[in-house]
Amino acid sequence: MAEEAEGMDRFDMEGDFEGGRFGRDGEFYYRSRRERAPQTRDDAIYGVFAEGDSDYDSEDDEGTRRRRRKRRKDGGGEADLTKPVQFVSTGKFMPTQEPEPEERPGLGRAAAAAADKEEEEEEEDQDDEGDTEMLPAMFGKIRDGARARREEKEREREMAARRRQAAGLGAGEPSAAPGSLESNSKVAKMMRMMGYKKGMGLGKNQQGITAPVESTLRPKNAGLGSVEGFREPKIMSAKENVPAPPPPPASAKKKRWSKKATTKKAPILTKNELLAMRAEQEQEEQPAVVQKVIDMRGPQARVLTDLKGLNEEQEMEANDVPMPELQYNVRMLVDEARADIVRLDAQLRREQEKVASLVREKEKVAKQEASQKRQLLVMERIAETLEKVQDDDASGMLTLDGLIQTFHGLKVQFEEEFKMCSIAWIACRYAHPLLIRVFQGWQPLHDPKFGLEVMKKWKDLLQGDQPYDFSDSAASMTPYVQLVSEVILPAVRISGTNSWEAREPEPMLHFLELWDNKKLLPPVLLQSLLEHVIMPKLSAAVDSWDPRRESIPIHVWVHPWLPMLRERIETLCHSIRYKLSTVLHVWQAHDASAYAVLSPWKDVFDSASWEDLIVRYIIPKLRLALQDFQINPANQKLDQFNWVMLWTSAIPVQLMVHMLEVDFFSKWQQVLYHWLCSPNPDFNEIMNWYKGWKGLFPPELLANERIRMLLTAGLDMMNQAAEGLEVVQPGARENVGYLRATEKRQFDAAQQAYHAVPGAAMADLSFKESIQAYAMEQGLLFMPRVGKFYNGMPVYEFGTVSICIDSVKRLLYAQLQEGIDRWSPVTLTQLMDMNRIGRPH
Repeated sequence: MAEEAEGMDRFDMEGDFEGGRFGRDGEFYYRSRRERAPQTRDDAIYGVFAEGDSDYDSEDDEGTRRRRRKRRKDGGGEADLTKPVQFVSTGKFMPTQEPEPEERPGLGRAAAAAADKEEEEEEEDQDDEGDTEMLPAMFGKIRDGARARREEKEREREMAARRRQAAGLGAGEPSAAPGSLESNSKVAKMMRMMGYKKGMGLGKNQQGITAPVESTLRPKNAGLGSVEGFREPKIMSAKENVPAPPPPPASAKKKRWSKKATTKKAPILTKNELLAMRAEQEQEEQPAVVQKVIDMRGPQARVLTDLKGLNEEQEMEANDVPMPELQYNVRMLVDEARADIVRLDAQLRREQEKVASLVREKEKVAKQEASQKRQLLVMERIAETLEKVQDDDASGMLTLDGLIQTFHGLKVQFEEEFKMCSIAWIACRYAHPLLIRVFQGWQPLHDPKFGLEVMKKWKDLLQGDQPYDFSDSAASMTPYVQLVSEVILPAVRISGTNSWEAREPEPMLHFLELWDNKKLLPPVLLQSLLEHVIMPKLSAAVDSWDPRRESIPIHVWVHPWLPMLRERIETLCHSIRYKLSTVLHVWQAHDASAYAVLSPWKDVFDSASWEDLIVRYIIPKLRLALQDFQINPANQKLDQFNWVMLWTSAIPVQLMVHMLEVDFFSKWQQVLYHWLCSPNPDFNEIMNWYKGWKGLFPPELLANERIRMLLTAGLDMMNQAAEGLEVVQPGARENVGYLRATEKRQFDAAQQAYHAVPGAAMADLSFKESIQAYAMEQGLLFMPRVGKFYNGMPVYEFGTVSICIDSVKRLLYAQLQEGIDRWSPVTLTQLMDMNRIGRPH
């Protein structure tokens, strides 16, 4: 009968009423009329093709019947609002135990619905069995119908189990996660009918994503930037077709708060271990700037010094940590205890350092106290000694020896206090009147050694090894300098001003050297004497000095002051040069006194001033002497030559060599040439004559290369004559070459003058320059003679001959004899001969 009813719609009244039965009188009694299940979405979409087309086979219809049956059991479908509110207890459990959740296939809505469905079906079975038992035995038809419905329900449960197995959920497997596709049976059913397969993507080519888009709530006011502690949702790509693993069942979770739980405990640290660990961390970490961070995300603001543990609460919630509040409170207590240990340790160390600092301060104060007590005793001793000295001074019993012994004893015993209290100034104050009495009537220039021993003792007492201060300010003056300036210096000034003569420097020099060598005369006072006593006296003596009347040279009484005067002597040198120039203007070369007066000043005058003095006043007179000097091997007179050689050490070498080459060697080589060209010359006599002249030159001249070359030229002439060769006349080769160059330059100058319009000035300049260049090549002096003219033309000095240049006629005129106004046109060759021979006969 059940097989005939399967797949067919029943048209009896049993499906229209609930709790219906027939009475003894044959009437049908029922509790309520059964309502038809409303049309579902599957019915609207699939129509007759939907699974379970019977109203009694649909899950919704069965659910509706169960809910109505449950409401009937509870006392009706509507709530009684007159009854008070009642709370349903969830059971009793100890605070130390964790409530064990019921083991269900899953935690989702589908699992809960399946569990409720099974319970309601069991209740319905029990109700059906009860109802069957309540029915009379005569109603076999009703009993059979109830049995058929019970078997049908069993088949439906078996089909539901098979459907769950097909969907991947076995009887012991966990249900789908909340919000997933499997958790909604209707949606899953619809997707399967459209061709969806579990674990595959949507679309024709299965390119869609398998996991739904995860939505995560961002922190408030976080914006679009990254937030520390917040984990962004993972973006799923179409290629990630692997579904997320289902959450573990509740039965698999460990009982972490039970006694049998195996959790890793945090290590227990003692106070010393914690402090040692913190010290190691401080040594390893570099000191950084501590910045405060205010966390205002919670109900109360928190002040943090770092970002460590900023999101611990969120991490605990995300990791499903049991009892996070308790763990947070315990961690806070541990952190506070750790901070208290560190704070108390730091406070203890500060107190220990403070104790050590106080101990050191106590020792320092004790040392200062002992030092001050000692200083107080020393001051009392010094005060007693000074009171005694004052009493002796007031009574007139104070002596110079007793005073110096008293203060010397104070210095030996209390050297530091002697300097600190400036007791030397007190000693100077008592010694000043006694020393004035000792040096009264003293003549320092006549008796310079008087008082040396007394002043040496006072210098050792007042000055000691302290160096003198070269400053002349009153603030830097020491007691000894003050004592010498008030006792010794007045007597020296009086004697130097009144009795000392500058032309007799020995008395003053002896006194100054004696006191200065003993280091009894401070440098400040010595400079004061030189500036205010010595220099005025020397300046007056130089101004009154007349070299033509006085027999004593000026350097005799000026040069001894050079070591002391140093730069101050320059003021005297200007006056001395002026005095010497007035005398040298009329000086003659035979007067050797000029050399005695002038030569000592070579190293005193500066080189420029000395060379100017020699060129202006000495060389012209010596050249005249050499020009008048006659070289005669038969009867040689050397007076003029000796006059010149006397000035060898005073005249600069280059000036002396030039003068000898022009005025001496030109004549000397000509005499040697004529002697060698004479018939039958005596070479032995010529050699002795050569050696004799060479021996007359001082060593400083023989060391000059130019002098050696001129002497070697004479020796070459002698060798040529001895070998029978033709002796070349001195200067012939040079003259020929120079004449050719001169003629070429004159021709070029004439061509330029012809082509130039003004032209004359250029021609004159070129002719004059050629003569000047020739003179320089021959080593002859070419210079204008100031104030001398011939026919309106300036006169030049060409070696030893006076010449003038006619720029219009291009002629060269030479003065035939010195002192006679006789001029004649000459060539350069004749001009050179006149310089070699001296004068034409």
